[in-house]
Amino acid sequence: MSKGTKIIAAVLPVLLLLGFAEAQTPVTVKMTKGQAQVTSLTGKVSMVCAGQTEAVDLKTYDFIKPGCEVSTGADGRLEMVLPDRSVVRFAQKTKFKLVQADIGARGSRSVGISMTLGKIWTNVRKSLVGGGDRFEISCQNAVAGVRGTIYRMDVERDQSAVVKVYDGEVSVAGVSRTQQQAPAALGPPQPVAGPTVIEGPKPVSMEQWVYIVRSMQQIQITSDGRALKPRDFTEEEDMDDWVKWNKQRDKQFEQ
Repeated sequence: MSKGTKIIAAVLPVLLLLGFAEAQTPVTVKMTKGQAQVTSLTGKVSMVCAGQTEAVDLKTYDFIKPGCEVSTGADGRLEMVLPDRSVVRFAQKTKFKLVQADIGARGSRSVGISMTLGKIWTNVRKSLVGGGDRFEISCQNAVAGVRGTIYRMDVERDQSAVVKVYDGEVSVAGVSRTQQQAPAALGPPQPVAGPTVIEGPKPVSMEQWVYIVRSMQQIQITSDGRALKPRDFTEEEDMDDWVKWNKQRDKQFEQ
């Protein structure tokens, strides 16, 4: 073997290893108390915070503070990391508000994200503390709370929603709105009686509900807040570009 061939043979494995390392580089973020950091962004993503009159465009490594409202464009995607290193991602045409992102001295956390429209994917780190730990994703009709799991919530324009759990368990709670009195059925004309005292309008009753949704299960919430019974789903029926992207990103955070 010639000297030149020996050099190439020695260098080539090193280059291959460097290329593999670059492709598998784990995501690193600055730990920030009380706010989230943008770690990946594509397309147009804008944010409006308290005291601002106009939205500003977000960039990678920007910080999102509680109270700020964020919108992703038609081609936008956003990934952010919270102080406890939980990862949250948002699809295109999504609107949300970061309500809270606190972490205590002993590791307890209080996280809240309010969804107005669109899709959110969360990879929540397992809690190291007991009571007092809160991590909630909410929409108009439901709240999904966890202590460590992977799940998503899709919110439609009519405020119907679906929660899908990929690993762990999620407690989904909400309130449905049901009328106490059904309207009278229409029929043929009837004689009108004389003046009488009539009962005033009856309030709409609120029925609270809670479901535990387990791994590879989903629950649908209707636009009026009713929850359908959780059911199983498969990876095949669920797989699309959004799911594939999230699973690829999750692998980078596992390293």
